[in-house]
Amino acid sequence: MPPKRFTQAELEAARDRLVPDVVADGLGVLFCGINPGLMTAATGHHFARPGNRFWPVLHLSGFTPRLMKPSEQGELLSFGLGITNVVARATARADELSAEEYREGGQSLASKLAGWQPRWLAVLGVTAYRAAFDDRKAQVGPQERMFGDTRVWVLPNPSGLNAHWTAATMAEEFGRLREAARG
Repeated sequence: MPPKRFTQAELEAARDRLVPDVVADGLGVLFCGINPGLMTAATGHHFARPGNRFWPVLHLSGFTPRLMKPSEQGELLSFGLGITNVVARATARADELSAEEYREGGQSLASKLAGWQPRWLAVLGVTAYRAAFDDRKAQVGPQERMFGDTRVWVLPNPSGLNAHWTAATMAEEFGRLREAARG
């Protein structure tokens, strides 16, 4: 069955809607998006926009044994993986978020991590990481910052708008994290 097509009005109605995290205590890797897009908010499934490369890259990098659909996001928990966001509010574009929302989102995320205690937090987007955690010099890759025992890795943003990274080069970076998370 093909994915439902949403009208612009249906997508706009999803603005500011909250999307539940896919999380459990003690995950191996908790992926952290910037914030839900309108398609994600409309469907309730993370990274639901067809041009988003999260699901293909997750598979290409070896995190999942097959290409999963956004509607199968709950199955990630069986692989020790989860999904959250820096900012919970859904918008059409990440540039609609304020610097204050990023900072508050970073503080909220730090509090959540204390309870969830994943081994790795994988922030999807260096710009979001820099804004949320006031680390202007951060680059893609492992970070020195830790949240309790949770290590941090910044990954490229899988949005189709991020033309600097191909699915193949993103999969290489995701694969580096996968190898580190194994050890």
